[in-house]
Amino acid sequence: MAGLIISLAGLVVLDLRFRIAVFDRPRAALLTIAIGVAVFLAWDAIGVGLGIFFIGDAPYLTGVLLAPEVPLEELFFLLLLVYQTLLLWRWLDRRARERRPATAEAAP
Repeated sequence: MAGLIISLAGLVVLDLRFRIAVFDRPRAALLTIAIGVAVFLAWDAIGVGLGIFFIGDAPYLTGVLLAPEVPLEELFFLLLLVYQTLLLWRWLDRRARERRPATAEAAP
């Protein structure tokens, strides 16, 4: 759990410094993160219901369950996954937009 929180904090610092997602367009970014996490939690619920996902023997978990077979760490992992993907997508999109005018001017 500590590793997930430290990693999330690192993403927040990067986002704050470079204003990539939440610190650039907060409503859109937070909505995107919420929808992504909700989709993955639904995926987890289906997997648990089918008997595919289960906690197993994990000594480093907090023991807090959001639902049967869904530990609290899963929520933080999904936040990390969705947030870092959003940051990567927005950063790559920003770079592509910055490069586009330079290549358009070079064309005959």
